Amino acid sequence: MAMEPLAYRMRPRTLDEVIGQEHLVGKDKIIYRMVQAKKLSSMILYGPPGIGKTSIASAIAGSTEYAFRTLNAVTNNKKDMEIVAAEAKMSGTVILLLDEVHRLDKAKQDFLLPHLESGAIILIGATTSNPYIAINPAIRSRTQIFELKPLSIAEIELAIDRALSDTERGLGEYDVTLDEEARTHFATASNGDVRGALNALELAIVSSLPDESGSIHITIEVAEECLQRKSLAHDKDGDAHYDVLSAFQKSVRGSDVNAALHYMGRLIEAGDLVSITRRLLVMAYEDVGLASPQAGARTLAAVQTAEKVGFPEARIPLANAVIELCLSPKSNSAILAVDAALSDIRAGKSGEVPDHLRDGHYSGAKKLGRAIDYKYPHNYENAWVDQQYLPDSIKQQQYYEPKTNSKFEQALAEVYQNINRNKK
Repeated sequence: MAMEPLAYRMRPRTLDEVIGQEHLVGKDKIIYRMVQAKKLSSMILYGPPGIGKTSIASAIAGSTEYAFRTLNAVTNNKKDMEIVAAEAKMSGTVILLLDEVHRLDKAKQDFLLPHLESGAIILIGATTSNPYIAINPAIRSRTQIFELKPLSIAEIELAIDRALSDTERGLGEYDVTLDEEARTHFATASNGDVRGALNALELAIVSSLPDESGSIHITIEVAEECLQRKSLAHDKDGDAHYDVLSAFQKSVRGSDVNAALHYMGRLIEAGDLVSITRRLLVMAYEDVGLASPQAGARTLAAVQTAEKVGFPEARIPLANAVIELCLSPKSNSAILAVDAALSDIRAGKSGEVPDHLRDGHYSGAKKLGRAIDYKYPHNYENAWVDQQYLPDSIKQQQYYEPKTNSKFEQALAEVYQNINRNKK
């Protein structure tokens, strides 16, 4: 057994081996095109830990056959960078993966800049922080910035299967029986972190004794121990996970604080921060919506705080958000309105944009009758004037039906009704 962790050994050697991040490395996508054209530029890859930043950097190096070096902006010093620069001078080009690039100090930055300008060093900076906030503008202006997304459950399962079958770098030398519940747990409880899933899988295998036939059996209990996260339920099809999420949202929608906290507690115990935060943001706008617009902004702040501090402290801002959403007035008028509009569009009920609303900022627009009779609302009292906005075929259609169980939407409803009364 090699000393390096499984996730390190299974790093892709070419872009074709990269799992996930199709929006960047898929056929005809930007990084794929850069490699194919042999026109690499320095870049910043950012996103949560364990989703493929280092993997993409090593795959780029493998696909281009450039020398590839890895440094850390905190632990490696300027002299280490000088060694990379010297190698670049001799070999022509070196790809430098610089982890925690947002922590780059001024001396290291000043040393790197001319080498980035000349193209001798192609920098691939990796960071979990928003580069538009955390990275010095001098570095940012010399790089392309690409956001990576957490891997899906299916993508992590693919990585697991690949590692189990790979006899060269993976775990193919072992005779392993991996229960489907355990496989699902490795993929779901890792929260999109493929590195964590693979390393937990390896720990499960190397720490388990084979049976009399030499086979190693990995159960859900073993998976839970190695990930240190409980499964939501020993459910073969993974339905329990979605049942808990469904119960969580329905409890918030039904204003039951205690039930909502209970179901969120299950998700916290499973370590599923991604599902919790996504569902909270959805509920803030789907179920509370216009009844309390400030709840959306406060929920976003709680989510960002939770993501910043991580578990176990993340439970605190999450609980704040859940309690507020439960006890806020509810309105689904916004989602009903946009879905009604989409329903008409998908049914072919759209029609031509009225001529007076069309773009008139081009030569010949007036000859075509574009924007001639448009009335500029700011020229009228209360910044409103009666004119048609919807196409002729649906000009009487109304999508928004306001709720009246909150002061904010009552105020919106009053304005809406006044406008409708004042129309001809």
